[in-house]
Amino acid sequence: MAWITGPVRVAAQDAARRLALASSSCAAPAREVSITKATFPTGKTLMGITPYQSRNTSYSTFVPPLCYRSSGQRSLFHAQSTAASPRHRPRFASTLSAKDDNPFGRFSRVVPTSLKLGVDPPSVESLVPSHILRPHYALSGNPSEWAVGIPIHTAESIQGCREAGQLAKEILQLGGTLVKPGVSTEEIDRILHEAIVARNAYPSPLNYMGFPKSICTSVSNVIAHGIPDHRTLEDGDILNIDITVFLNGYHGDTSATFLVGNVDKAGRDLVERTKDALDEAIAICRPGVPFNQIGKTIQRIADKYGYTISQEFSGHGIGKEFHCLPLIFHHDNEDDGEMEAGMIFTIEPMFCQGSAVGVLWPDRWTVSTADGGRSAQWEHTILVTENGAERLTG
Repeated sequence: MAWITGPVRVAAQDAARRLALASSSCAAPAREVSITKATFPTGKTLMGITPYQSRNTSYSTFVPPLCYRSSGQRSLFHAQSTAASPRHRPRFASTLSAKDDNPFGRFSRVVPTSLKLGVDPPSVESLVPSHILRPHYALSGNPSEWAVGIPIHTAESIQGCREAGQLAKEILQLGGTLVKPGVSTEEIDRILHEAIVARNAYPSPLNYMGFPKSICTSVSNVIAHGIPDHRTLEDGDILNIDITVFLNGYHGDTSATFLVGNVDKAGRDLVERTKDALDEAIAICRPGVPFNQIGKTIQRIADKYGYTISQEFSGHGIGKEFHCLPLIFHHDNEDDGEMEAGMIFTIEPMFCQGSAVGVLWPDRWTVSTADGGRSAQWEHTILVTENGAERLTG
């Protein structure tokens, strides 16, 4: 489950980041910044949705504090966007134009089907047996405050992460067998939830900051954090399933993008090349390599094939905490810091066919591409070893 590293409001992104840079302490409270319709072109329509009907309609983006890496440089580590109810309701539809009219290929774009803001938190007590060890946020939904440094894992914690990673891999493989036209993502979530708890593990996304399901399912033009629902998969969709499990006190995180039925060449290429980018990024990881080389490697592949990269989400450290330092940016960047043996983190690039600008849905979790192009993601949790990197979820 990727960490949100930037606001996902169109045109508000740069302004919010500039404001975030003014913050100076990891303990500083988030500040609310009002972004009005005047920021956007009049009548701007995104993905067939007109999200703003009045120039006076305002939205709010919470700008996060900054956190320091061990080197001392500040790094933006989270931006959670929220939205006030618009005075004039946006027009949402459950389907968009016919597949033949889609400039990005033969697939159906998905759009919000509800104007309800936010989601109802899940009933963890009824969903997870009491004997299963739960992460600290399971009932409250509140994540931990981030530690200042990057953890260097002990042999014990490495083994714990390895076991959690292998279970996440197993659950993801099971999920892949369920992907077919006519199956809903909610059904996939139900089956995988049962498989996770049957193995005495907790599905890490469940009630993390209020997330209502046990996995993330992102269909076609959804970049990340899609919430499983009643929509059935269609021939030509691509589906990212993002799995994180909490086993014996440690998290393991992985994801893959699957083809649903007969996917066109443009869709197959997007999925394959995103996976290639992940593989090449992992191949360069070893002690002494700057973190920014991961993003530079991925960027070269995206540029080669004409894709864009979502900059709203990053890889992240993981272990006893679901998310921690380091942040791993998947685009060309000059972020500081170098890898050391014993570090564990995720790499999870997201390639987009067109624009990588994200639009946050009313549920405040799902982020889709602004132009309706498809997005693909692959993810592994890796351990930096003395000679390279081990795929803990591979």
